Amino acid sequence: MAFQCQRDCYMKEFVTTVASCSPSELKLEIGGKKENVSGFTVKLQDTILFPEGGGQPDDYGLIADIPVLRVTRQGQDAVHFVTSPLEVGQEVQVMVDWERRFDHMQQHSGQHLISALAETMFGYMTTSWELGRQKSNIELNIPVVQAAQIRALEEAANEKIRAHIPVNVKLLYKDSPEMEKVRTQELPDDHTWPIRVVDIEGVDTNMCCGTHVSNLSHLQVIKLLGIEKGKKNKTNLIFLVGNRVLKYAEKSYSAERSLVALLKTGPDGHVDAVDKLQKSLKLVQKTNFSLLRDMALIVTQNFKNDPHRGNFFTLHKKEGDNEFMNIIANEIDTQETLVFLTVGEEKGPGLFLLAGPSEQVAQMGPRLLELLQGKGAGKNGRFQGKANSLARRAEAEALLQQHCKQQNSQEE
Repeated sequence: MAFQCQRDCYMKEFVTTVASCSPSELKLEIGGKKENVSGFTVKLQDTILFPEGGGQPDDYGLIADIPVLRVTRQGQDAVHFVTSPLEVGQEVQVMVDWERRFDHMQQHSGQHLISALAETMFGYMTTSWELGRQKSNIELNIPVVQAAQIRALEEAANEKIRAHIPVNVKLLYKDSPEMEKVRTQELPDDHTWPIRVVDIEGVDTNMCCGTHVSNLSHLQVIKLLGIEKGKKNKTNLIFLVGNRVLKYAEKSYSAERSLVALLKTGPDGHVDAVDKLQKSLKLVQKTNFSLLRDMALIVTQNFKNDPHRGNFFTLHKKEGDNEFMNIIANEIDTQETLVFLTVGEEKGPGLFLLAGPSEQVAQMGPRLLELLQGKGAGKNGRFQGKANSLARRAEAEALLQQHCKQQNSQEE
């Protein structure tokens, strides 16, 4: 079955009837986490909301002013997930999120064009593709694509766009003579004839269920950003089409202006300026590490020279790191001394290290995690990790001091 969104990809509003509505649950990403959401699955007599398929994500939109959170395909039906019920037989107006839809149309038709030209010009076959939120990629059956080939492919694609070549959708049957010209792919088990074919006149004829522009001029422009290593000797070709190119240019220009202000040099000098900064930073880091190491040795030496040092040592250093703490722990005899070290903001996140007799460390380590809201682990007399907050560091220090006093009392 061809849905209304496939018969007329440019339709933004549509009136239809609710065929069914049943309670359901769907796992959706909310705030970066996937959660189960209770709602309803709705089937319509027809729909302008595209159900995900063919490498293209689903549409967003409204049914009777109720947001549609997901559209999937089940057999010959499109299933819409909403959070409020709809009455069966009710006539409803369906509206599509046009910005998202047109973006998908541009990227999908662009993919067809790029794949067809890659095969015609270089013999590279497309094995899969992905329409991403910001960038898309085409997987080619070749381990390496030369830079000159990418430039030639981009130029050829944009020439086709400037030529205003029509894009037509056809329905073909199994015995149709035109099937010989179709770039075939594996059909789903539940498919029925006729099949839907997207034809870019004189360029490509390919089976596809997705939404497409009606003319290549609607793609505006194609930009091939480069390549990435793919799976099993394949290459991913990264691309943008249409409005995404404009947004990318705007974002890049904004970043360029910010870098001009920060680096005090024009765009052509940015690479050299950053290279100099990196070299300077490495020198500073090397010097800083040397100073921290010297400081750690001085601190530990002072502790060892103190005749009243006891069996507990603690230190907080805002500018330190794991290496700094480990140097101190290595220099102090932790077989007899319990060492508690922290680095980072005094009331913010940081790092911690507890070293000492194995039994004491194993006992007190988990209690430190609780106080510092941290994550960590330990073995062989060392317990270290990250602290989400050092605000209760003094409380942790007092707890360890009390523990050491109790140990001393037991030994006496």
